Amino acid sequence: MNNNLRKIVIVGGGTAGWMTAAALARVINPALTRLCLVESEQIGTVGVGEATIPHIRVFNDMLGINEHEFMLRTQATYKLGINFQGWGQADSSYFHPFAAQGFPLDDVAFHHHWLRAGRRVADFDDFSLAVLMAKQKKFAYPSADPASIYTSFSYAYHLDAGLYAAYLREYCEARGVERIEGRIEDVELDPETGFISALRLEAGRRVDGELFIDCTGFRALLMGQALKVGFEDWSHWLPCDTALAVPSEYTQEPNPYTISAAESAGWRWQIPLQHRMGNGHVYASGYVSDEAAEKTLMNNLPGQALAEPRKISFKAGMRRKGWYKNCVAIGLSSGFLEPLESTSIYLIQVGIYKLMELLPDSDFNPVNEQEFNRLVSDEYQKIRDFLVLHYRLNQREDSDFWRYCAHMSLPATLEEKIDLFRASGKVVEYQNGLFMAPSWLAVYLGQGLLPDHLDPRLANSSPSESKAQLEQMSTALKQSVAKLPSHAEALTALGRGSQNNAKPTMSLYGGRS
Repeated sequence: MNNNLRKIVIVGGGTAGWMTAAALARVINPALTRLCLVESEQIGTVGVGEATIPHIRVFNDMLGINEHEFMLRTQATYKLGINFQGWGQADSSYFHPFAAQGFPLDDVAFHHHWLRAGRRVADFDDFSLAVLMAKQKKFAYPSADPASIYTSFSYAYHLDAGLYAAYLREYCEARGVERIEGRIEDVELDPETGFISALRLEAGRRVDGELFIDCTGFRALLMGQALKVGFEDWSHWLPCDTALAVPSEYTQEPNPYTISAAESAGWRWQIPLQHRMGNGHVYASGYVSDEAAEKTLMNNLPGQALAEPRKISFKAGMRRKGWYKNCVAIGLSSGFLEPLESTSIYLIQVGIYKLMELLPDSDFNPVNEQEFNRLVSDEYQKIRDFLVLHYRLNQREDSDFWRYCAHMSLPATLEEKIDLFRASGKVVEYQNGLFMAPSWLAVYLGQGLLPDHLDPRLANSSPSESKAQLEQMSTALKQSVAKLPSHAEALTALGRGSQNNAKPTMSLYGGRS
């Protein structure tokens, strides 16, 4: 008996909607299941973040997208990590790179050797190939040779999210995805099951379906408004609730990294594209006025503004269920975590991958729903903890906002991790999760949290021996970066057909992670 879904309806376009449509178009049989997307040109998309993490390369590869065509169509640049300015103390700066820092010595984690002797050699993040490349505005593809030092990093992109959505729309329509233009006036629910049975559009058209995917952004038109699924508020830990975004001219050579600069009640981003700079200010409206926040943003533009600042209000948190009855929320309708670590598109991917793995048939076995919700909730909570870590470890005393963040209560899951690192220098390792030890170390040490004790196995080697090994490591990294072309040269080469031979992986840190 054939229980395949006959029709899947994606509600909302933008990045979330067209990524979902593109992925499903690759895995469903169009002869058995119709796939359509309903959106209205009258409704804009949020488009706050234009920075990504390396996992987007896996998604594009799954779709069979040519990287160079994609970068040219989306005006993308390469991204090796994020430069955090002023997050520890007001004058501090560190990188969170797409690479591990150093390599283990004598089975002892690198950071223990660095804490004992390496600080006299170089900064912690300067033992990362990606950081050295970023600081010198260099870029080359990772090596496909696992023995090469050039396999020890990964990369992502800065891209124009609107252009990416338009590019994916072309991809989808070429593969038979039906696009329906129209604003939704009503959502019909089955009176017996509570399932969504159809959408009513303003023009009177009725769009029925079996599985509905909510990509309507913060409105959560299906999951929140129609199905009344509640929202778990995390603004106690992530108090920023507003963003201003504005593009600007940018005539300099683009950096291969994102900038996140702390301000009195939040932080600013700068995201370099090929054709402009993306700028924004994320802030807590309870600590600074909109007018003052806008002044801060506009006074720090690297060139003339190309539009008026756009204001976006939000609340940090997630839906209590991302899948309920015959509806799945993907993207902002599922939850929102500010773009501090460029995780927005990643969380769209997570929802898409889990849906593809658990795609129901017409019987809608509730086990699939339960597993989806467990997996997605786990991802959100782990990323939440990592974002909160940045705020909690600040050492600033120059504003009420930062003092609040430094002393706020924490999720128990995060407090345990901080306590363990402070006591022993040990980083809790997830079995599944996005941010592994190199990321936590970047923030711990970059923002000044030092452990009380180091690995006792260091007693088997002398500080001078560790220092000599770290000096050799530092020299090898510097020499390796010196040979690489500039980021600008790598962008110029996009039209010349050079290819990346290293297969993308679901790793932030390259082949050595």
